[in-house]
Amino acid sequence: MSKKAEKKTEKKVKLENKAENIKKKTADSIEKMSSKLKALLEKDLEIFRKYEKTRAAEMLRIFASHNFYSGGVTPVEFRTTLEDLGPTYVKIGQIMSSRPDILPESYCKELEKLRQNVKPLDPQIARAVIEQETGKQIDEIYSEFRDEPLGSASIGQAHYAVLKDGTKVVTKVQRPLIEDMMTKDFVLMRKFASLINVVTEGEDNSQLVDLMGVLDELEKVSMEELDFRFEANNTKFFKENCIEDDNVISCPTIIDELSTKRILTMTFVDGYTLAHKDKIVADGGDPEAIGTAVVNNYVHQVLDVGTYHADPHQGNIMVSHGKPYWIDFGMIGHLSQQESDLIQTMVLSYIHQDTEGLINSIMSLGGNTSKTNRDQLTQDVDNFMQRMNGAVSISDVNISELMTDVMDIATKNHIKLPDSYTLLARSIIAIEGVIEHLCPSLNLMKLISEKLVDKLKKNFDIKKTLMDAGKEIVGIGKKTAEIPGLAADALSNLAKGRTKVNMELSGVDEPLQKVFSFVKYVVLVIVSCVLFTCGCILCSVDLQPKTPTGIPLLSAILMAFSIALGLYSIFRMGKKK
Repeated sequence: MSKKAEKKTEKKVKLENKAENIKKKTADSIEKMSSKLKALLEKDLEIFRKYEKTRAAEMLRIFASHNFYSGGVTPVEFRTTLEDLGPTYVKIGQIMSSRPDILPESYCKELEKLRQNVKPLDPQIARAVIEQETGKQIDEIYSEFRDEPLGSASIGQAHYAVLKDGTKVVTKVQRPLIEDMMTKDFVLMRKFASLINVVTEGEDNSQLVDLMGVLDELEKVSMEELDFRFEANNTKFFKENCIEDDNVISCPTIIDELSTKRILTMTFVDGYTLAHKDKIVADGGDPEAIGTAVVNNYVHQVLDVGTYHADPHQGNIMVSHGKPYWIDFGMIGHLSQQESDLIQTMVLSYIHQDTEGLINSIMSLGGNTSKTNRDQLTQDVDNFMQRMNGAVSISDVNISELMTDVMDIATKNHIKLPDSYTLLARSIIAIEGVIEHLCPSLNLMKLISEKLVDKLKKNFDIKKTLMDAGKEIVGIGKKTAEIPGLAADALSNLAKGRTKVNMELSGVDEPLQKVFSFVKYVVLVIVSCVLFTCGCILCSVDLQPKTPTGIPLLSAILMAFSIALGLYSIFRMGKKK
């Protein structure tokens, strides 16, 4: 048997074992249900048992009816297929709509249409789930519990309630059997994966998306969403680390004793989502003040904490008595310190028209391949930078355009940006849309740039900067001193016929001008090194007058001037590259 066949057999055995384990786990889950919940779910359990036996055939029929086997599907066909497959796949579609790192943008936009309420869960079932999870009767927990849900979704629904101590809360209840359905569907999806090709849209030939990779990521995200403890931990972390001033902006507080894997209880926010701008204004809220608080806090999350709300659409930000609240922490983004620093450098490079800085940031942030052409990348970034020429100030910059264009440039040049970047880009586009609706006069990019400048001021170390500059100047001086010897060796080898020179001249005028300009500043660096050396030598001479520290004044002047000249020359060389 070939290695390929062995690998295929191994995967098949793993899938069968996983399916068997899921079957046992489901049986245990049903067995542990309370008698009350089993009675309420009698019809659902009967349907579920049939579902287990016929689901594979049903899925295959749906896939076939949507022509999945015929070489690919369009975004619309993909969405309608998920709708036909039922609530499990609607949820998967909702997750994918916020993950441009998993699916192409055209698919994400189409799947956003799946974000809508579904059929509410029977309130008696919701009550039974809460009682089973807590081991208490509803009347023992709440002084008031409203059966009409605040909202329903494919995984669960939220109910308003009041605790015995008078605290107003929202309890999110997971639909029974939804986890069992989703885990079984993922197993079946993997079995059908070899028959399914999801195709991207583009000018070139179509590209296949790695469906098995997509399934791995979706299963991971789905299992986290099915475990409400993840959201509870995210909310607590956010409350402790991302809220600078609770009087300006806040988020709900988790009630730990009423939060488990299948129920989540948090304090109730009595207000409106940002989608209801008219109601916010009618209640005396100031849209610009609210928008500023949201943006400042969002920037704090991204730049200072490195953990941010990754799904900041209008429905996930509420306003109560003029104060905004973040809600729904099912999707949280994370940035490492290195990624955060590189993104900040990238934004600052764009603001200051530093082409080389932007190129270096993109290449450091992503993983370039052998197909990456530095010259082509430079040309693409130069073209991109020209869009800034008409901007009068930083207020004219479009942050979402910056992020998406960088992604396009990276993709075109075969640079794989990390998933954290694409998720952040999606998040920034969402927050920009929120601000545009709430207070169009507020400039997101201006606030971000001000935050960046403030952070740079706090982190700026003049002593370290001068030391680094001095080391760089000395290093350049040493390398420059080697140039005559290297040139002599090269000429000698050339005269003896040991050196072959291949030249390709194409548009040399501009490059030559850059070379001549570069050489001029190299000479200035050499001069600065000589002056610095002279200053150091004069330190050992008893020369008057002297500074209070005992260093000859002439020596101090020479060293200060040489450092300034060296820094200026290095800066100009960087600009002339």
